[in-house]
Order: sequence, then structure tokens, then C-alpha cells
Amino acid sequence: MTADVTRPPGATDAASRASAAAPAPGSVVRTVLGDVEPGRLGVLDYHEHLFQVSPLLPGDELDDEELSGLEARSLAEADVGAIVDATPTGLGRDVEATARISAATGLAVVHTTGAHHGGHYGSGHPLLGRSVEQLTRLFTDDVRAGFRLDGGAAATAPDGSAIRAGIVKAGIRYWAIGDFESRVLEAAAATSAATGCAVMVHLDFGSAAHEVLDRLDAQGVAAGRVVLAHADRNLDPGLHAELAARGAYLGYDGMARHKDAPDSAILDCLVRVVEAGGAARLLLGGDVARRTRYRAYRGMPGLAYLPERFLPRVRALLDDDDYQLITIANGRRLLAMPA
Repeated sequence: MTADVTRPPGATDAASRASAAAPAPGSVVRTVLGDVEPGRLGVLDYHEHLFQVSPLLPGDELDDEELSGLEARSLAEADVGAIVDATPTGLGRDVEATARISAATGLAVVHTTGAHHGGHYGSGHPLLGRSVEQLTRLFTDDVRAGFRLDGGAAATAPDGSAIRAGIVKAGIRYWAIGDFESRVLEAAAATSAATGCAVMVHLDFGSAAHEVLDRLDAQGVAAGRVVLAHADRNLDPGLHAELAARGAYLGYDGMARHKDAPDSAILDCLVRVVEAGGAARLLLGGDVARRTRYRAYRGMPGLAYLPERFLPRVRALLDDDDYQLITIANGRRLLAMPA
């Protein structure tokens, strides 16, 4: 395929440097079963939810350990080595069940801390009233010491070890960053600065990407420590090439949603961004996130859609070096953090 996207100044050099850069010596990826060497991750699905309950998604609760475990196993059996579970604070996450699923399936799971945008929390939710300092303390403790259960007890893995977060999340609405979202972004930036973990930002319909990067940069977080989730909900390869040239990671996770855009459109955008020099800044995930879309919960298409249906099409369009960057190396680099 031939792109008509202009390669941003410096994009080739930036991509080359990024593709050559391995995680820093001694860095780790923090999973729910403990810290591992980045090289152990394998193929990464950068965005999923094994458990999630939100007032914005009535009837689509993911709340059954056995069924979510079956769904996770389908990823492992399709040769996915690791996922990021992107369910943040207050949305029905179950980190102990997630750790049990990881141990049973062999699927490495990096769990998020942080918070979503305010629409995902019911009126009066205690998280909405927390200050930047309180949010920062909560998120940082999740990364350094480990998650706490609702009653205050430490969350523990099957071997009794603490379950710690490996990435911090924030979220914005469509072209809107309200007071709560601003506080969460600031707290996420402070958490990243304190712990070295990366930042994931949910962008409604891929909006305000540069604006989010500007805010995080002003708070000391370089674009190279940020993944912009749902970048492909705005299929603009020129914009994506600009964001990649800034160093940001672009999360593509809109496949199997042809009501919004067919997979072919996502593939076309991806290839054009690669041709513009952005291969070292692309990540793929499913973000299936719905009971009605998990096979184990009697929905479709299931988590395995990504490795079984989408990744073969990506592999057919790219050379092996770019494919390995997008599916393996980029995730290792993003998720690496100091031990």
C-alpha cells in the first residue's frame, strides 16, 4: 500500500531510535504476579478488561471469575503472552481474581491504577471529590506497595505476594477535560514521575491527543511514556504520524467495531502511519470490555478476535521487523519501569 501521508520532520530518526532502544538495563514489567523481565512478555494485547462494572454500561458487567478466566485462556491459547488490564479504580476491578486467572492461564497481566473520566462514576462517588494529592497518594501506593481491597486489606496473589499496578490511567471526554479529569491527569503525571510507570490516557473518539500530551509534558511526563488509547477512533494517519513523531504511543483498539469503522479502515490507517515512520509507536489491543462481546459470557466476537482475525491481516501487510515492533517490542519498551 502506498501512503499519501507526509512524513513529519524527524519522524524517520525518531522511529529508528525508538526501534533500536531496548528497555533500560535492570528495568522490569510489573505484573499482577510480580516483576518480570521485559523480554518475557511475548505478544502484547495492550488494552483489555477482565472485570469491569460501570454505570455507563448497564447489562454489560464483567464480574464472573470463571467466565473471564475462560476468555483470558482463549488469548493465551492464541499465543498472546501478556495483556494490560485497563480497569482503573472504582469500576469493578478484581485484582485478586485477575492474579488467579494469570496464574492459571500463564497470561501475564499488567494492571492499571488511576481513574476513568467522570462519566464512569455515579453521582456522589467518593473518588470524584478527591484532591490531586489524595489521588496521587492512592495511585502511587497501588504501584509501589500494592492494591487495597474495599475493606482496606492488602490484595494478594496466590503466593501471598502483594499485587501491584504497572501503569496508571487517566481519561478525558470528547474534546473536554473537566475538573475531575484534570485532577486525574495531574495525579497520573505525578504517579509516573514518582514510580517510573507509563501513563495510559483514554481519549473519547481519539480527541484532544495533542492537548493531553501538552498537559502531561507540562507536568514532567514525556510523550514517550504515554499511550493514547483509542487513537484509531479518529482514523487520521496524518495526525497519528504527528503524534508518533512527538514520541507518543498510539493505541489501536477499535477492531471488530464495523458500526464505527471496518477493520480495513484501521488497517489502512496503520499501514500509512508505518510508512510515515511510526511503527515504533503503535500498539494493538481489543478493548472488548463488554459482557455482550465476550464469548464466555455468550456474546461475540471475544478476546481472541485480535490474535485470530486481526493480527494475521496486520502480518500480511507489514514486513516482519515492523510487525515485531508493533506486537512485541513496543509494549516491552512502554511498560518497562525501574524495579
